[in-house]
Order: sequence, then C-alpha cells, then structure tokens
Amino acid sequence: QVQLVESGGGLVQAGGSLRLSCAASGRTFSSYAMGWFRQAPEKEREFVAAISWSAGGTYYADSVKGRFTISRDNAKNTVYLQMNSLKPEDTAVYYCAASGYSRSYYYYYMSGYDYWGQGTQVTVSS
Repeated sequence: QVQLVESGGGLVQAGGSLRLSCAASGRTFSSYAMGWFRQAPEKEREFVAAISWSAGGTYYADSVKGRFTISRDNAKNTVYLQMNSLKPEDTAVYYCAASGYSRSYYYYYMSGYDYWGQGTQVTVSS
C-alpha cells in the first residue's frame, strides 16, 4: 500500500514557476514508477510526466516538454515536478500517482497506476 500526498500548488502569474512535491508513505516507494497527471475544469485527466523507479527514464507530454521537469528522491520518498514558464492553460488540479509497471508504455495512461494522491490546485493567471 502506498499513500501519496501532494503539495506546492498555488496561484502564479503566467511565466512564473512552481515546484510540486508528492510525499509517499511505505517502504516500497523506490520500486514504483511515479507520474503526474492534471485535470482542468470540465476536461479529462491527462498525463503530464513520469519517472521510472531508478530515475533512469523520464517521460513528458508534448505540452510540457522543455518547461516541466520531473525528479525523485528515493531516500525522502518524494517525487517532484518543477514547472517553469507556466501558462494559463496549465491551470488544473495536479495529481501524483504510483505505477507498479516497469514498461514505460503504461506510464502515459491512468490505468497504468495503482495509487493516486488527492491532488493540488495550480492556477496560472494571465
């Protein structure tokens, strides 16, 4: 069992930066790939970024590539999402999730994840 708690959301102006954190409970955190998804009002939840258990592989949605960076610290049971050059269209609730799959194919889909956090709101003003 893994419990996930996101933090770091807030209100920021366009062009600004935020860093989201996701703290995980449980001793097996390092065996899970981790992902970030987001859901804007009246839209479906979409993939943002993912990182393999060893941090050897990172994966991004085209819409955030070059602006967002995912990282993890297995010693702290925490995964991060550094978000730079934020745009109003990045406004959403951001969720972190844990995946027991080893193949990166699964990381792009909600069904590839076993555990989810409650989400943190990110609002980017124009």
